[in-house]
Amino acid sequence: MCRIEQVFVFLHKETNISVSEKIILGIDPGTTIMGFGLIKIIDKKMELISIDELMLSKYDSHYLRLKKIFEKTIQLIDEYHPDEISIEAPFFGKNVQSMLKLGRAQGVAMAAGLSREIPIIEYSPKKIKMAVTGNGNASKEMVAGMLQKLLKLESLPEHLDATDGLAAAVCHFYNMNNPVSEEKYTGWTAFAKKNPKKVNGMD
Repeated sequence: MCRIEQVFVFLHKETNISVSEKIILGIDPGTTIMGFGLIKIIDKKMELISIDELMLSKYDSHYLRLKKIFEKTIQLIDEYHPDEISIEAPFFGKNVQSMLKLGRAQGVAMAAGLSREIPIIEYSPKKIKMAVTGNGNASKEMVAGMLQKLLKLESLPEHLDATDGLAAAVCHFYNMNNPVSEEKYTGWTAFAKKNPKKVNGMD
């Protein structure tokens, strides 16, 4: 073993740092509640870091809610330094106004991550449910129950938006080494190129 290798091994043993460690931030965007969860991956095993929610219903202004989503996402990034962000993509519904607001919430959370140059991956709600429970049509309660078993949660949060955010992170963990058809963005330029309409909508 050469001297450089010896130094590396010594430092590795002394600091006990895992070379395969990664932190994933999962976000379930919403204009009423933003759910989020963070997990740490160490040697291909998940550990819960945090699970919580941002209550937005107390703010009357839609634009103020978007500001709070951006600020909270930045705060989480600066506090936990995630390597990647997994975000639940908006579902397609009949209410156009609701879809527009949800898309804005997602875009603001993504913009926060992109401003810090953190890779972002989108997963559909169905894909997330399938990854966590094996059933793409699973209820929020089923997803929450499975997460409680997987990550040994002592109790579940009052609102299941938090577990939905955590589920996005877990979904990405299960798909990290597999080819996925979901969208992935490595920076603002990549996002803007693929989503010109979303970018123009932020003006």
